[in-house]
Amino acid sequence: MFTATDHSTCVVGTLEKTRKPEDKMMIDPFEVRMRFTTQLQHLSAAVTSSQKAAHYALKYRDLDEDLHSCILEQLERNNMNNRANIMYFIEHLCEMAIKENYLPYVRMMQRDILRVVDSVVPSDGTGAANVKHVRHVLNGLRAKEVLSVETVAEIDAALKDRDSHPSHLDLEQGEGAEGGSKSRSDKPQLRLDKKQIEQRIEEDRERNKRQRESMWAMTGSDRDEYNQMWEELSPTGEDDFIRSREEALERAECVRKHEEFYKNLYGIKE
Repeated sequence: MFTATDHSTCVVGTLEKTRKPEDKMMIDPFEVRMRFTTQLQHLSAAVTSSQKAAHYALKYRDLDEDLHSCILEQLERNNMNNRANIMYFIEHLCEMAIKENYLPYVRMMQRDILRVVDSVVPSDGTGAANVKHVRHVLNGLRAKEVLSVETVAEIDAALKDRDSHPSHLDLEQGEGAEGGSKSRSDKPQLRLDKKQIEQRIEEDRERNKRQRESMWAMTGSDRDEYNQMWEELSPTGEDDFIRSREEALERAECVRKHEEFYKNLYGIKE
């Protein structure tokens, strides 16, 4: 017999089947923002760390503008080590967004790239240690066609003035010198504690290791390998011609000695 309980069970079952996945669990935008902020604050040099945060940003792509603002805020609030990690995360985010054909993150990053660079490498010289990392990421974004060649060249020219700013040379300088004396710049000096310095050394070591590994990565295509070898080949100069002539003379002398040896061995007379 078909009872009222059975009928209600069928109705509930039908509603569960027709209900959209997003209706099962309404995500609180504030909670998404807080979790994403936490991930950005705990980024490390490990690729998996950046990939996890990028996956999260793409999972909640409906809140892309909010999450993009989180990136900008954390770049301005965190220490220089974390800003470098966020810079590498941005490259992973753009790469994954392109693969998933979701371009709003890419467009927002193109729009705010100058603000990003200014945060990671401030004009006061406190981010001089981040310059090489910013250049590396910019070149990666250029290779992925996220940024144009002209944009990267323009930013790179501006970075030259921030590569060795006088204020960053006073990193661990004591309060020092003479009482009441002021530094050469009225801008605040960067002070890193021992833990941050050790963390930065370890993260740079991890990045350098990963870059060395990627240098040998090939697609398996002979054409790609040929193009890479061609790009790495230095232009032919006068030294190359001199070396070629010397090698040719050495080969000719080696042939002459071999001929002389076998003639003497077998008693061949000319």
